[in-house]
Amino acid sequence: MKNIYGETHQQLEQYFLDLGEKKFKATQVFEWLYEKRIRSFDDMSNVKKTVIDSLNKDFVMQPLQIMDVLTDVDVQKYLFQLSDGEKVEAVLMKHDYGNSICVSTQVGCNMGCKFCESGRLKKRRNLETYEMVLQLLMVEEQLKERISHVVLMGIGEPFDNYDNVMHFIDIINHPKGMAIGARHITISTCGVIPKIEDFMKEKRQVNLAISLHAPNDDLRNQLMPINKAYPLKKLIPVLKEYVDETHRRLTFEYIMLKGVNDQKKHALELAHLLRGINCYVNLIPYNETSHIEYAKSSKEQILNFYDTLKKEHINVTIRREFGSKVMAACGQLRSHYEEGK
Repeated sequence: MKNIYGETHQQLEQYFLDLGEKKFKATQVFEWLYEKRIRSFDDMSNVKKTVIDSLNKDFVMQPLQIMDVLTDVDVQKYLFQLSDGEKVEAVLMKHDYGNSICVSTQVGCNMGCKFCESGRLKKRRNLETYEMVLQLLMVEEQLKERISHVVLMGIGEPFDNYDNVMHFIDIINHPKGMAIGARHITISTCGVIPKIEDFMKEKRQVNLAISLHAPNDDLRNQLMPINKAYPLKKLIPVLKEYVDETHRRLTFEYIMLKGVNDQKKHALELAHLLRGINCYVNLIPYNETSHIEYAKSSKEQILNFYDTLKKEHINVTIRREFGSKVMAACGQLRSHYEEGK
């Protein structure tokens, strides 16, 4: 049986039409699931018994299992076990503008970025839509507060699980679902060009972030194997087209790696690469792990990089550091459990 939390409003409408029922029952079900947060179909007091019987026959409401929660200042990291025993992470961050959650989209990742803990353990499978939705629901339940912002930047490459990710967004964005505004949802991709082109055609108001991390193809080839398939010389023109077509500002994520990509020459090259694109650069202090040899750039070096971009008229921010005590790197808590440490 399918998990009900993986069904979009449109899919439930079709389900009820196929049953010979009115499609408005999809709205009723969404209200019970996401507004009233019931745990059993039998609790739907305004839905007739024959419909409840059909739901019980065709769907389950099985939650994920929370294996561990690590807490630091303004951050909580959750480790979930899925029904097949696989594990993924989600990270809740408290900001002055609300609660933001970073969700995983895959069990492991095949992108193989050299600095990334998530990709060290290869992709086992895509997450199903319901497994992404339940990350939000279960964290909200634990937190007893609303989540207002969602970032698909945890374990996995979201555009390598495109259809399930789009269904996930449909559910959390729907006014009778979790009602999270499209402009409060961000997809982060390392640059899967065909899927960026597909996403462009959808004309969604969802934010797009590009994991860049290098200002030229030679360095990016060393750090991110995907660049050999989709190099910057092909990616940048597609991103310019994306901005022109959608009128949406891009974010470029840039992890600061000591002595690798953090010199003034890199900042100047980055400014040249991005000039004329409606975007901003998010400089990310690196989260070091015991398995990977890269180190975090010094605060002074990050500020110098920031100042160079500013002088070159590039919009730039420095991401606030979260979770130094909770295995902050994406995939770090999962690998800790997977490898039995």
